[in-house]
Parts: sequence; structure tokens; C-alpha cells
Amino acid sequence: MPIIDDYSEHAASASAPARRAVAVTPSDTVDLTVVAKSLYVGGPGDVRIQPAGGGAAVTLTAHPIGYLPVQVSRVLATGTTATAIVALFD
Repeated sequence: MPIIDDYSEHAASASAPARRAVAVTPSDTVDLTVVAKSLYVGGPGDVRIQPAGGGAAVTLTAHPIGYLPVQVSRVLATGTTATAIVALFD
């Protein structure tokens, strides 16, 4: 029996819940394959990111376990001490 997806026809938006998730391996040279609408941080620490809109990379210091509501193109290895990071996207 196929799964019923009542949300498949809803328009994607920045504020809508994510429909896909992938574990992140921080890298100083490789972008995420898809821009993340947000990140989930499973182990607290610093998270150094490249915002999707461009500009300089920034470090979000001492981020607790939880969601990071920033669109991100890369999670950098250098400067990231948080663990169990998951990219959320549509």
C-alpha cells in the first residue's frame, strides 16, 4: 500500500517544514549538494557556515543542540566543533 503524502502538492517555502534531510560532513572546500534551508545541530559547539546568500563565512559560537535557521551552502570543517549536523531542505 503506497504512503499517503498530503503535503506533496504544497508549495515549498522558507518557513515550511523541510521535506528532506541529509547528514553533513563539514568541508572547507566542498559545498552542500543542495542549499540547506536550515541545519539541525545534534551535538553542541561552534558551527562555521557559508551563508547561501554569499558574503564571508561566519562562526555561530556555542550553538546548542537544536535548529539553526539560516540558509547555508557550506558547513566548514575549520572552526566547526558541533557534531551530528543535518542539512534540512525541500
